[in-house]
Amino acid sequence: MFELNESKINEILKKTNSPSDRELETILEKAEKKKGLELEEVASLLAITDQSQLDLVFRCANKIKNEIYGNRLVLFAPLYISDFCVNDCEYCGFQCRNREMKRKKLLTDEIRKETEQIIRMGHKRILLEAGEHPENSIEFVCDAIETIYETKVGNGEIRRVNVNIAATTTGNYKKLREAGIGTYQLFQETYHEETYKKLHKGPKAEYSRQLHAHELAILAGIDDYGMGVLYGLYDYRFEVLSLLDHAKYLDKEYGVGPHTLSVPRFQSAPDVDYSPAHPVSD
Repeated sequence: MFELNESKINEILKKTNSPSDRELETILEKAEKKKGLELEEVASLLAITDQSQLDLVFRCANKIKNEIYGNRLVLFAPLYISDFCVNDCEYCGFQCRNREMKRKKLLTDEIRKETEQIIRMGHKRILLEAGEHPENSIEFVCDAIETIYETKVGNGEIRRVNVNIAATTTGNYKKLREAGIGTYQLFQETYHEETYKKLHKGPKAEYSRQLHAHELAILAGIDDYGMGVLYGLYDYRFEVLSLLDHAKYLDKEYGVGPHTLSVPRFQSAPDVDYSPAHPVSD
């Protein structure tokens, strides 16, 4: 199982400076080959402050993006089927201490009606989301997925249900796979263990459970997964290197890298008084 070496990440950040123009050219030439970069090379890119160098990085990134994906966007609609949650995460509006929030768990017919509306909007993909709670069993989630796939509006339908639910067991991941999910998405939130433990209370407070979730999903046969962190909780440079270190490990160990790397930023929410120590703007 993957174990993050925080000392290694911190040492790379400590010893890495902004690259010279020649060093940057070498890194970007390697990047264009689309074989990946070493953590030290990524740290050099993260150290750049010169706008002319940043422009070169963005142009290179745009070139690589267009070569891989072309000029297209893939859209999805989020569908929250339940906001009941037993966790008490400092930054989250679903935190269980939020007694003012009126909780809702959708019934089957309500899930069908929501799906119909999403189809009418033209979507073909849904990201299904639910809080962690006994009410939100894996059977409830799988039944919701079945309902979504069964729902048709004229010639319209949902072709892909991606899922963002709490870290769970290998057995439950097998059930998700059998339900025909697209991408299983789970964010580490922060790779900095001390910060992680300070910000989470409840089952999610177990750092290793979150860290090893993707591996359990892969072992259950889910080879399409998404990763990310919540930027703002800790130093973004540490988070980027940790995320890439994790992704590189999974790719090497299991032969499959992440489908997506997401970049959510902390935003304020009603009844949440948390202020991020390392805010990252849009």
